[in-house]
Amino acid sequence: MRSKNRLWRHFLFFGLISTTSLSYAQVRPTVPERFQELPDPTVDTLSDWSAIEKGLHSSFVTIDKRFPKSVAPNFRPQAIQSVSGWKGERVSVQVLLWTSSPIQGAQVAVTSFKSKDATLPKSIASTHFVRYVMTDEFGPGCGYRKPQDFAASLAPDMLDNLSSFDLEGKKVRPVWVTIDIPRTAKAGVYKADVEVSAKGETMQKLNLEVEVIGQSLPAPQAWSFHLDQWQHPSAVARVLGVPVWSKAHFDAMKPTMKMLADAGQKVITATLNKDPWNVQTYDPYADMITWKKDANGKWSYDYTVFDKWVQFMMDLGITKMINCYSIVPWNNEIHYTDAGQSKVINVVAKPGTPIFEELWTPFLKDFVNHLKQKGWLERTNIAVDERSREEMDGALALIQRVAPELGVSYADNQKTYQRYPNSDDISIAANHPFSQEDLADRKARGLNTSFYICCSDGFPNQFTFSDPAESTYLAWYAEAANFDGLLRWAYNSWVENPVQDSRFRTWPAGDTYIVYPHDRSSIRYERMLEGIQDYEKVQLVKKALLKKGDADNLAKLKEAISKLNTAERKAGWNENLNEAKKLLNDLSRQLVLK
Repeated sequence: MRSKNRLWRHFLFFGLISTTSLSYAQVRPTVPERFQELPDPTVDTLSDWSAIEKGLHSSFVTIDKRFPKSVAPNFRPQAIQSVSGWKGERVSVQVLLWTSSPIQGAQVAVTSFKSKDATLPKSIASTHFVRYVMTDEFGPGCGYRKPQDFAASLAPDMLDNLSSFDLEGKKVRPVWVTIDIPRTAKAGVYKADVEVSAKGETMQKLNLEVEVIGQSLPAPQAWSFHLDQWQHPSAVARVLGVPVWSKAHFDAMKPTMKMLADAGQKVITATLNKDPWNVQTYDPYADMITWKKDANGKWSYDYTVFDKWVQFMMDLGITKMINCYSIVPWNNEIHYTDAGQSKVINVVAKPGTPIFEELWTPFLKDFVNHLKQKGWLERTNIAVDERSREEMDGALALIQRVAPELGVSYADNQKTYQRYPNSDDISIAANHPFSQEDLADRKARGLNTSFYICCSDGFPNQFTFSDPAESTYLAWYAEAANFDGLLRWAYNSWVENPVQDSRFRTWPAGDTYIVYPHDRSSIRYERMLEGIQDYEKVQLVKKALLKKGDADNLAKLKEAISKLNTAERKAGWNENLNEAKKLLNDLSRQLVLK
């Protein structure tokens, strides 16, 4: 999904790669689990550290800020931090470590949590050294970019799984702490120590307080927020060095895709034929369904990989939709094996042309029958990404004529939904004009409407240089603007070396992924999850306020949410977000939720 970047096709040097059968013959990992960060390219390395006393320093810091790696801290250390959350909610705090000289073996651990009459085990907390990845800047947004034309810097983002870390001199090191509040926890305030230690250093203790509010957050599979982040299986195969669609491949994908399910993902991203996006990603999309035409002109379709992929994702808890890309791929090309000629045939089939109908009609009919047999028809959509009016009309007309049982889903930046008001699942480009009346009508009829962000959106977004709270803001904006959720074009479409350098040849850094190889989260993922949890809490609190007849507090909540009803960066947005979050928790303490 790329708005405003049609010039991009001129740079598809990967377009020469065949996607008929991706096996990654050289089966070896291309991205190591352990690595050295790239050198800091900024003038921050000239920061004056002379005022920093010798030894290891630590402090709680805000989760709303990214801390430059080479800048000497200039604030009063904070040894106490309080955070509040519901039962079943994940909450986060951030600790900053710094030293003027190298220190070996730094460790950060959290003790058990104790209230006046209960204890929560230390296992509910996890600590992660935050790793710095090379990033760039927004610039013009979409379009081909040369690294030398954009200011580069190191951004703290990856949450590593290392148990200890060697600290560099004249550098800072953030540590992200997550606390998964048990659903069985008693309400109350729990206290724990965050223990900071290192070789040759006296242990330091920071005091963490977690307030467990007496409300329960549903499990992710029950969340109403419609999260749709496109998955990219082939990227996992390349990065971890396993044959595509092998057992090793599925085993390697499981932890990464489980993280997506745990964020409440609702959609399985599947493909119908050739790479739908014309290899605009670093890795081509490998086929999930192979087409074959025998010598007598009869068609057959092999759904083996498609079925295995869909069932794999459903077993992880992602069951609402199967969005299949695409009847209108970015270059209008499809391919199939011609048994009579014993070769792969590549065909340009534009919607509305005879060849388009000739090729897609038998497939759509066969696909419907297959989905019926699997019991998946009701949740399957034929999906389209940012196509022209003419292409959309040709494709949707054919679907309606030959396979009306199939749903349709599309990313829309030209109000296609107004011409096709019964479309099952649509996503409207952020900052693209839309009608609140249309959104309300679609919601009333049970049709799904989300918004999407991509390389053309400077705010809110999830680039590696974006402010951390932007990832939280996304769900609050969805609530404020009356959308059902968020679509973001890639969850794990990894670049060449995603653990060191998040930049890509055509879009702002980090646009292609929000989690890292080897089962590692990110600040962006954790803050996005935070926002989605907030969204679910808002729905429950609004319902309880309505039931109680508490018009005053309901008005206060709606007013706080209304300040977040913009997809433009405005002064005070982060403060407004935090005020809305605080009000939400304050109200939840007073209510009986069901």
